[in-house]
Amino acid sequence: MGTEKRTLIAIIFSIIILVGYQFLFPPQPQKQPLPEQAQEEKKESKQQEAVKSPPKADSVPVPEPAVSHAEEKEVRIETGLYSATLSSIGGTIKKWELKKYKDKDGLSVILQQGQSVYQPLSIGSQNNFNLANANFKISGRDMKLDENTNTGAVVFEYAASKYSIKRTYTFYNDSYKIDLKDEVAGLPEYWITTGTDFGIHDRKDTSAHLGPVLLKDAERIEFDAKKLSETKSYQGGLRWIAREDKYFFSAIVPVTQMDEAAAWKVQDASVIAFKGKSGINNFIVYAGPKEHDNLKKLNVGLEHIIDFGFFSIISRPLFWLMKFFHKFLGNYGWAIVLLTIVTRIPFIPLINKSQASMRKMQEIQPKMAEIKEKYKKDPQKMQKETMELYKKYKVNPLGGCLPMLLQIPVFFALYKILSIAIELRGAPFILWITDLAGPDTLFGHIPSWFPLIGGFAVGPLPIAMGITMVIQQKMTPSSAEPSQQKMMMLMPIIFTFMFLNFASGLVLYWLVNNILSIVQQFHVNRKLAKEKADS
Repeated sequence: MGTEKRTLIAIIFSIIILVGYQFLFPPQPQKQPLPEQAQEEKKESKQQEAVKSPPKADSVPVPEPAVSHAEEKEVRIETGLYSATLSSIGGTIKKWELKKYKDKDGLSVILQQGQSVYQPLSIGSQNNFNLANANFKISGRDMKLDENTNTGAVVFEYAASKYSIKRTYTFYNDSYKIDLKDEVAGLPEYWITTGTDFGIHDRKDTSAHLGPVLLKDAERIEFDAKKLSETKSYQGGLRWIAREDKYFFSAIVPVTQMDEAAAWKVQDASVIAFKGKSGINNFIVYAGPKEHDNLKKLNVGLEHIIDFGFFSIISRPLFWLMKFFHKFLGNYGWAIVLLTIVTRIPFIPLINKSQASMRKMQEIQPKMAEIKEKYKKDPQKMQKETMELYKKYKVNPLGGCLPMLLQIPVFFALYKILSIAIELRGAPFILWITDLAGPDTLFGHIPSWFPLIGGFAVGPLPIAMGITMVIQQKMTPSSAEPSQQKMMMLMPIIFTFMFLNFASGLVLYWLVNNILSIVQQFHVNRKLAKEKADS
């Protein structure tokens, strides 16, 4: 197999893995869970009814309290980072709105809105968080935290004939974390869940995991509602449970040891929860952005919510380097440009050798054609003569592939960083590029009726990237046959259309990398031409 064929196969293989899968087989978005049916018609009774047993044989039913939603009371919390509404029904979070992050319409990002199948921080028995229906007594009032009043607490209490719950929330003005203390007495079992919506902002973006996730020891375990045909249960090393989308999440971090974590499906939603014991149970609750540095400062392992992918050993230092450059440049676009240059430097010698090898392959192409014609009926002889030709002219047939293969892990790592970093969300570059996490839309969108690519964004950045690919191919020596060269010329077109909907930060990286390749190829071609003239 010729060098050009191997190169083409390697390129196509890496691209199919990297981006083709996401276009052809994107993960299906989870359906929005339906709100729990209102229970205003439920009659109050002094005698408590037993709830349905959860799907575990050792679970113990918990009395279900009578509820009157007409008695619901709310407490509003304002901090420098978010606005929250807590409800007396279940002592849960009813609304959570981030102040420093905006959606596409310029409105504040909302991580919880109204009723869900299960409300955030609901407690009760597994698969039936019945105490989320209890009407708690509130001790506390609306509060606004600022630099002068940095912390504040709200207490919820509920008491029945055989059990009682006291729940204390402590809020901080300068942090997305909440301290939560549940003092539970008389319950045969105690479960607490993130809820079925809390932490999710964008359900339409399926480029990253959407739903529950668990950190067990150092292992990050993701769950998909469609695949949760049965309850998944885990014990030991339970560090946190969370519910995430691409850029935001909510999490429960146990300060008191939990016995079990479980994930299962209810209606069309996936649920994740902790099981503990009656007594005092302390937690850290987080609801906000995936800001790596701030999460790491909490020192509870929440920074692992950010999935750096298979090549995380490369992704993490590159991510740190990008943020380091941003501190000096003040612009993530220029930080990406500088990062692209720096990551290419170690490969310059290998790429030079690769380009020189490809030039030599092109020069001996006529002699290789003669050998193929002369020994077309004797494959073994043909191979032997070809290898002698390589040896005579000091050509390495794998020289063109090796540098590209070595760069693939770095490319995957950069791709992952530029795809998930919330730092790029809404980050401007220059001129019309105002969001490095979004596609370039300067020229609008392709009409929705257009096959395959209908609705794709159109902008100068991916078009410029495609042009540089054409220039690069024209400059790069090729030993391929004319038919193969024509096929290779389709690659810039394919790439351009694929990159139309990619994040501008990722397209910028690819564009700069192409420009650097063109400059390096020009230098190598000039050097080889001079050596040939001198000889």
